[in-house]
Amino acid sequence: MSQAPDAPASASTDNPARHPVDEILPVGRLGLLGLQHVLVMYTGCVTVPLVFGAAAKLDTSTIGLLINADLLVAGLVTMLQALGIGRILGVRLPVVAGATFTAVTPMILIAGEYGMQAVYGSMIAAGVFGLLVCVPFARAVRFFPPLVSGSVITVIGLSLIGVAAGLIAGQDATAKDYAAPSHLALAGGIVLLIVLVNRFTSGFVAQLGVLLGLVVGTLVAVPMGLTDFSSAKGADWFGLAAPFHFGAPHFPIAAVISMCVVMLVTFTESTADMLAVGEMTGRPLSKADLARGLAGDSVSGIFAGVMNGFVDTVFAQNVGLVGMTKVRSRYVAAVAGGILVVLALIPKLGELVASLPGPVIGAAGLVMFATVTAVGINTLRKVEFDGTSNLLIVAVSIGIGMLPVAAPTIYHSFPTWVQIIGGSAITSATLAAFLLNLLFNHTPGRRKPAPESEPDPAT
Repeated sequence: MSQAPDAPASASTDNPARHPVDEILPVGRLGLLGLQHVLVMYTGCVTVPLVFGAAAKLDTSTIGLLINADLLVAGLVTMLQALGIGRILGVRLPVVAGATFTAVTPMILIAGEYGMQAVYGSMIAAGVFGLLVCVPFARAVRFFPPLVSGSVITVIGLSLIGVAAGLIAGQDATAKDYAAPSHLALAGGIVLLIVLVNRFTSGFVAQLGVLLGLVVGTLVAVPMGLTDFSSAKGADWFGLAAPFHFGAPHFPIAAVISMCVVMLVTFTESTADMLAVGEMTGRPLSKADLARGLAGDSVSGIFAGVMNGFVDTVFAQNVGLVGMTKVRSRYVAAVAGGILVVLALIPKLGELVASLPGPVIGAAGLVMFATVTAVGINTLRKVEFDGTSNLLIVAVSIGIGMLPVAAPTIYHSFPTWVQIIGGSAITSATLAAFLLNLLFNHTPGRRKPAPESEPDPAT
């Protein structure tokens, strides 16, 4: 993995001294591109509190509180990652943070066993743990070459395509309107629109392809009866829960250990995504850059523990959006973070965004998740396969990673910690790729690429 100094690596055409990542775009463009990032990630972000709240048997108003807290933490951490704080925090790349699904299962188990105070106490402890280990974790970046990061990024994209399919078709296969042809046609039309915008337009319009798809798709969905904005009418104009809503935090040892494992898993996911964005933007990460980014994940645990939110990770769909639009300015992500904070403070606006139809969000998500997969495949192009075992490493890593996607309950008979690790496609693929790379490429007696044959002087 190549490393870059902290100084800008290349220049933009407008300002020879400024890297495109540091370019400040016009206000109007910043706002629209930031909004596009928010619309792409919003559903995935709020799904985590919805799933956890239902499983923890919380009432509707409390779940709404969790959603607001979730958006607030995601917005603050996104701005922190994009803008940074000195040499301490923030990767300073166009990344958007959101609640990680990795934490959902352990949080449900902790809530059932110890209560909500233990959920948020263990989250704070995990955040502190993350701050302590982020630097040594980042120093292991050489063990995340394109072979490992490319395999993981590919699995991230592939594993999320099912989420897009669920939004398009519906979650209940027994429902009358499940996979209704009209829903599929709407989603297909949005995908086609995004493709056509990117094919026949250029510049700023092409960069807004996903946003245009979302807007046009929602307008089409209105006469189809797929929109319901009634929940926004009853939402408050302003609202934010007080810190420690559920009471003073508790720190049961088992709960703390479980959430620390979640933090390490979050690190592996964010590492792959941040490395991908670094490659996309032409600013490969140094160890210090990566450590600051992982520290941002850690701070999200502390923020979330205090404000009743959730641990954040770099969102893969927004990584895909960066790859698709080629917009490299980190200030776009900072504006997206600001919009998330506004949505958190004004629940009525949040409800409006949350009411976008599933097929519309799913269609945009399908393009974004598939783009992430393509980024992973592109990363794997840098890997030497001839005369090595690298093809086997990629094959086994992707296979193991996709097991819980194809069979979500495959590890149900194992202990909880095995379910947490093995049940995550991203975690299992990361561990497989990491360990296999160590076995084949960092141990004595490893197979080396066969040298190229020398040309025959006689010919």
